[in-house]
Amino acid sequence: MHRTVVINVVGLTRALLGPHTPNLNKLAEQSADIEPSIPAVTSSAQATYLTGKPPKDHGIVANGWYFREMNEVWLWRQSNRLIQAPKVWDIARERDPSFTCSNTFWWHAMATTADITLTPRPLYLADGRKLPDCYTYPLELREELTEKLGQFPLFHFWGPATSIKSSQWIADAAKYVDEKHQPSLQLIYLPHLDYALQKFGPEGDVAKDLEEIDTVVGDLLEFFTARDCRVMVLSEYGIQPVSRPVHPNRMLRDADMLSLKVDLGREYLDFDTCRAFAVSDHQIAHVYIHNTDDIAQVRSIFENTPGIAHVLDRTEQAAWGLDHERSGELVLLAEPDSWFTYYYWQDDKRAPDYAHQVEIHKKPGFDPCEMFLNPELAFPKLKVAQRVAQKKLGFRYVMDVIAVKPELVKGSHGVSDGSPHTIPILMSTAPQLLPQTEGRVPATDICDLMLKHLFD
Repeated sequence: MHRTVVINVVGLTRALLGPHTPNLNKLAEQSADIEPSIPAVTSSAQATYLTGKPPKDHGIVANGWYFREMNEVWLWRQSNRLIQAPKVWDIARERDPSFTCSNTFWWHAMATTADITLTPRPLYLADGRKLPDCYTYPLELREELTEKLGQFPLFHFWGPATSIKSSQWIADAAKYVDEKHQPSLQLIYLPHLDYALQKFGPEGDVAKDLEEIDTVVGDLLEFFTARDCRVMVLSEYGIQPVSRPVHPNRMLRDADMLSLKVDLGREYLDFDTCRAFAVSDHQIAHVYIHNTDDIAQVRSIFENTPGIAHVLDRTEQAAWGLDHERSGELVLLAEPDSWFTYYYWQDDKRAPDYAHQVEIHKKPGFDPCEMFLNPELAFPKLKVAQRVAQKKLGFRYVMDVIAVKPELVKGSHGVSDGSPHTIPILMSTAPQLLPQTEGRVPATDICDLMLKHLFD
């Protein structure tokens, strides 16, 4: 067995390599492109890489979905038991019982059969405060990392303050894990580029971000190759320019399909009494319809709509590998320049209280606007400072500083149209182990390639 490291540089494509990526360029000469999974979003793509199966088999149909039995929309669940197929570490352990694996910030990291795991996990205190932190197994590893590296910089991992600090912390944690545990396989997640590309678009000013992530990757390559590890560098998806937000829930509202509960003058979706509603996730949206007799009518709402490329029923979902019980009765796929919001309100004064907050677990869909401060605030940074002061003084506070302006978003992902910015890349310090073919490597082949790096 040959110790292997897989570095997931989210959003990286061949089109982004150049003068700002000297370390990554060294691996690019003998590399391959990946045919991304559908949907090409974090949880789905990672589950496909880890299992070698499409979403219809592993069950991760998006970053979140409507849990019918609980009547709840939940995104970013962390239990690994949601993945309904054996993972690469399960398969490797069957081949060699001495095999060990560290999952260093790949998603679905809790309640796992991996030997070591690290994942973002804020502390939610009884007084309403949210404190930056992470979860690890073994449990004591969290204290060791905090003592050595400082507290995990959660607010640099997601939100308007995202920066290279979170990816740097993860990289440093990966080195610590290797020094102490020497896992056979270590999976490392570096998200920084993903956020920059969504904010500015792949054709925007991301030179500094490319240089920053290249420096982090270069340091990891030097560290792990010196320790005689094989290193795979890959990405989950590419991010393409977008300019058109599409609002499927507002379209359903106009057709009298939504049911809204009004609390304190604000509107909230009541999932069980909606005739139909959409859970939007970048360029894919799952539309849940309680009565099958309504499917044809709901489909007619979305067909021939600018920004929507495909409306898939259960039969059509099979061709895309999405025919799973967790999928919506209909699935929407966006056109290349478009993406889906979760918005359902028509009057901003009646928007839910979480609309202007970073609340990834309350919103019934993914919200990239959480990376932007509200431009309507006269002094947004001053308001943030005021809220932080309230927090430190122990007062209750609401960090209501986030934009609700989808036109700010310049990049998205989820559906590849084959253009250079949408095709993830695969590189290796052992290029002889990569497929020697002209075509793209299917996302479902990545699991076998990890095993090949370990055992060939």
